[in-house]
Order: sequence, then C-alpha cells, then structure tokens
Amino acid sequence: MSDIPVTIWIVGGIAILIIAVAIIRLILAARRINLTSPESPDQQSEWMRTTPPPETMAATQADGEGITLYDHDAGEKLAAPFAEQIEDILRARLEADPYLRSLQVDLGTGPDGGLEIWVNGVRYTDIHQLPDDRLRQAFQEAIADWQAA
Repeated sequence: MSDIPVTIWIVGGIAILIIAVAIIRLILAARRINLTSPESPDQQSEWMRTTPPPETMAATQADGEGITLYDHDAGEKLAAPFAEQIEDILRARLEADPYLRSLQVDLGTGPDGGLEIWVNGVRYTDIHQLPDDRLRQAFQEAIADWQAA
C-alpha cells in the first residue's frame, strides 16, 4: 500500500462497488422477466407475440416446413420477410378470386433494396403501376391485413 497512492485505492474501490451494484441490478431485473408463463391465461409471453400471419403459417405447413417466419418457395424471387408475408396474404386473396387466380404474382427485392412486384413476368416497382385495379386493391388489402396483424 505504500507504493500505491490512497487516491487510486479509493477510485478503484468505488469502481468495484459500482460494477457490483450494476451486476446485482442486472441479476434482479433478469429474475423479474418470465419467459414461459403469461400473467393471464389469455396472454402470450412477450417473446411469443411475434407470429407470422395465418396465411404464411398455412403456406409453410402445406409445404411441410412447419411454422416459419416467412414462406419462400423454390423458383420464386426472394424478398424481405415482411414482403414474403404480404405475398402469402395476397396469394390467399388471389386464390379466392376466380379472375385474379390466373395472375402469377411474386414479390422480390431489387438491386437497390426496393420492392419489386412481378406480375406475369413483368416487373413493377410501385403498387400504382400495377396493370389491374382489382389486383391493386387486393394488394392494398393484403398490406392492410399485414399491418393489422
């Protein structure tokens, strides 16, 4: 202790005390988070609240993939997960409409990172460019459904 000034001992002791208090607070906070049991029977745990839309779950289960965040099939353009989910909702709408069922629609991510909408092999970069009013409306409804989920 003779070679180390008292000030260094005091500063070091305070630093150790601050670190110990921070670790204790972290441990106590971690014990308050319950990852498995919800507060009420109707509530999901926080980590379980993010689930894909029902259309995505149906598509991945139909492909034998189980439940995944998004459904990407072979031969299809790859888009961001949220766009793939919107595509699943849109495809369900298209299948329900005899007129729209004939359209081949695929969403992808362009080289610039923007969304590409492919309809029967033709690329569109904006929903307002889509060639059909009913398709445009189905697309807007799919987006609204995804946002509401």
